[in-house]
Amino acid sequence: MQYFEGSAITHIAVHKVGNQSEDEYLTLSKKELAVDPEVKELMTRYFLNPFKSEEYFQFYNETHISANEAWNYVSAIFENPEQTLAQSKNLAQHLYNQGTHPSIKGGEFYIVYFKEGLLNGETVDAIGLFKSENKEPFLKVLPIEDAFEVESEEGININKLDKGCMIFNTDKENGYIISIVDTKNKSPEARYWTDSFLRIQQRQDQYFNTESTMALYKSYVVDHLPEQYNVTRADQADLLNRSLNFFKEKQHFDQETFNNEVLHHKEYVESFDRYKQHYSAERDIEIADNFSISPAAVKRQNRAYKSIIKLDKNFHIYIHGDRNMIEHGEDDKGRFYKLYFHNEE
Repeated sequence: MQYFEGSAITHIAVHKVGNQSEDEYLTLSKKELAVDPEVKELMTRYFLNPFKSEEYFQFYNETHISANEAWNYVSAIFENPEQTLAQSKNLAQHLYNQGTHPSIKGGEFYIVYFKEGLLNGETVDAIGLFKSENKEPFLKVLPIEDAFEVESEEGININKLDKGCMIFNTDKENGYIISIVDTKNKSPEARYWTDSFLRIQQRQDQYFNTESTMALYKSYVVDHLPEQYNVTRADQADLLNRSLNFFKEKQHFDQETFNNEVLHHKEYVESFDRYKQHYSAERDIEIADNFSISPAAVKRQNRAYKSIIKLDKNFHIYIHGDRNMIEHGEDDKGRFYKLYFHNEE
C-alpha cells in the first residue's frame, strides 16, 4: 500500500511535449516550476489521488536494465535530486521521441520529486511522471463595476489525470517499484506511455501471482475442462465458487492444498497441471506454486468470477453456494435445472 499524501514535494519541472508527427514542438522550461502552497496542494491532489491500485510494475530491457533510458534518467535524479530539472529535459525529449502516432495528444509533462512517503510500511522517496493531455472548459465570473461578466477558458480538471506513474526509490537493480495510471491504455496508440516511453512490465509479486493463478484457473474451468470431461455449467459454477472462497479465506496459496480442497478429483488435478504448463508457456510467464495471497487482487478478480448459467434468452441462474441444491436433467420438453431452497425473499 502506498501513502504519499503526507510527503513533501521538493522539485517540480514542467515541459510542453507535442506530437512530432503533427509538427508540434517540444518546449523545455529553463527553470523549475514555482508555485504557492495553495496551488501546490491542489497539484498534489491532482497527481496522487488516482493511484489506488496495488498492481506494481518495473522498468525492464531485453538485454540489461541499464539500457532502459527512463531508468537511467530516473536513477540520476534519485542519486541527486538537484538534477531534477536537467534530467527532466532528457525525459521530456525521450517522451517526445516516442510520440509519433497521429492519435497521440500533446500536453504538459510534469516531473515531480516527492520526499519521504510510505510504500508497504517503508519510508521512501519517489519520482512522479505525469502528462496532462485533455483540457476542459470552465467559466470565470468577474465583477465589473456594479455588475458581473462571465468568461470562458480552458484548463486541466484536477480530478482527471490522463497519464502518470510513481517510481519508488527501492529495488533499483530490478527496475524499481512503479505504480501506473493511464486512462487511455486500451488503445494501441496510447501504449507508447508504458511500452515505448517507460518500457515497464508487471512485477512478479503476490499481486501478480494471485491474479495470474485466478485467471489461469478460471480459463481452465470455463474453456478447457468442458472439452475433456462431461462437466455441466452447474459443475463449472461450483468449481469457480469453491476456488473464489479458497482465495478469500486463505492467506497463503499452496498448489497441493488447492488441489485437495478445490479440484478434488485426481484426473482434474493432472489435467490442470498439464493445462498450467501450456498456459504459462503460451504467455511466457511463470506462475508460482506457493505465495502469499493478495486481497486486492482477489477483489479485482472477484468481478470476473461470476457464476451465471444463461438459459436461452429466458432465464439467468446465479449460483453462489451449495452445488447440491441444483440438479440438471432432460425430459420430453427439453433440458432443465431443478432448484431447491429453504426461504423465498
